[in-house]
Amino acid sequence: MNHSLAIYRRLLGYTRPYLRGFGLALVGMVVAAATEPLFPALMKPLLDQGFVAKSGLELWYVPAAIIGIFVVRGIATFTSNYALTWVGNKVLADMRRLMFAHMLRLPASHFEREASGLLISKIVFEVNNVTMAATRVLTTVVRDSLVIVGLLSWLVYLNWKLTLVALALIPVIAIAVAAFSKRMRMLNRQSLEHTGELTRVVEEAVHGYKVIKVFGAYAREAELFRRTVERLRGFAMRNSVAAGATVPITQIFAAIAVAAVVSIALMQSMENQTTVGGFVSFITAMLMLLAPLKHLADINGPLQRGLAAAESVFELLDNVAEPDAGTVRIERASGALRFEQVAFRYPGAERDALGGIDLDVQAGELVALVGSSGGGKTTLVNLVPRFFAPTSGRILLDGVPIADLTLASLRGQLALVSQDIVLFNDSVRANVAFGVSDAVSDEEVWQALRAAALEAFVRDLPEGLDNPVGERGAKLSGGQRQRLAIARALLKNAPVLLLDEATSALDSQTEREVQLALERTMAGRTTLVIAHRLSTIERADRIVVLEGGRIVEQGRHAELIARNGIYAQLHRIQYSKAEH
Repeated sequence: MNHSLAIYRRLLGYTRPYLRGFGLALVGMVVAAATEPLFPALMKPLLDQGFVAKSGLELWYVPAAIIGIFVVRGIATFTSNYALTWVGNKVLADMRRLMFAHMLRLPASHFEREASGLLISKIVFEVNNVTMAATRVLTTVVRDSLVIVGLLSWLVYLNWKLTLVALALIPVIAIAVAAFSKRMRMLNRQSLEHTGELTRVVEEAVHGYKVIKVFGAYAREAELFRRTVERLRGFAMRNSVAAGATVPITQIFAAIAVAAVVSIALMQSMENQTTVGGFVSFITAMLMLLAPLKHLADINGPLQRGLAAAESVFELLDNVAEPDAGTVRIERASGALRFEQVAFRYPGAERDALGGIDLDVQAGELVALVGSSGGGKTTLVNLVPRFFAPTSGRILLDGVPIADLTLASLRGQLALVSQDIVLFNDSVRANVAFGVSDAVSDEEVWQALRAAALEAFVRDLPEGLDNPVGERGAKLSGGQRQRLAIARALLKNAPVLLLDEATSALDSQTEREVQLALERTMAGRTTLVIAHRLSTIERADRIVVLEGGRIVEQGRHAELIARNGIYAQLHRIQYSKAEH
């Protein structure tokens, strides 16, 4: 209970900037609630004076009062609903902005650990349930509580003895509702997890449609989707049983209360302790109590869904962002990189991915990292932008430990082209100039495209630089996507280039063009190249061979071939494959 209260209190904190809207909604709710007891209150004079005593009650009095009550109630209800919808949508937008901004700041390990579908589900779907709990649930609780207080006040005024009989059953209803709440929260939490899983399955199918088609995996994917949907349906049905049982239980107890009241009222009527008008007014008010009581019982479902979603959302927001304790800023580094006894182990791994790395890269030097898969090449490169922090040892840029640099300053010195090309669903210009803070001229964009051997292709596009590239660059070939990523790195003009097999998707002719462009661009820049095709790095200033997370050889191409070690062996294997 305390945990739920803490979550809800934190949730309501997001509504503080919109207290005026909340205030207006509250006024509307109070006015609407105040009109509820007026209707049964009209029954007493209408029956006692108009029908029984026939004392000359004005004919216009009751109809005018009824119309007036409902006009006021209509205006008040509209005002409160509109104000609360405004607050709800503001809170929804704020929370989505916060979640998205915080997600971008999470460490790389979080993205590798958490399925993308779950992250998408939290930001797109789950937060809707959260704002529902923050606004709609609160509306129902406030409005219907006020209505109940108003009607109960009238009931006490009419006949306090009968009211006590009705109130005696409220604790029983509360216990019944509480019994279902815990189960509903658990079911909602599991349902949200499976909704995220469903998003993941769909996302994988959308992005992997070529593999699914070629390998004829329609049945497998359909079965996976069916099982996920079926699990989700099962949770929904169990949740529906728990939520649905609350309402009839509430109504049964309310019916028992009405039956008891009618019996006692009949006895009082025989002893002339109540009038016809008083009795009808009491029964009317009591029956009107059923609707707000039902609403309060119904609200338990959305409330538990909201609290379960809030737990999930706050779990994301409470994840620690990647550490940025550095205080040193550098405008433009010369690019000297030094690795001192660097070791790194992935969480949960049994052995180090890197161990005892000592490497001194001079400013402007081109260093190629080669070796078999799993040797630690990508891990080493990922340590430079601080995607991961070394388990031990340190990395220095221009003699300054990169841990002492602010993330913005460090990453401002780096440009990255990875094997897994990331393009955004925007224009060619926006993708090339991505993240560059200063205003970039079209000529600078064209220069970067020219250097990446992509200018002719872009000039032939119908909209040129404004041509959209499609989702993940779907409108471009693999080689074009890679060259566009290279152009983006070139435009950034960073002193340190990180190239992870940057020419892997290119044909031989284009590869030679891009290689020449890269060589021209790399002049004066420090470059770390991960290469699988050794032919692309034969002219590197230094080749570093990694095996089992350790440096086993380093030197120029000719030196390593002459040494007849691991590099020479890798070189022979590749050339023998190429010849065949």
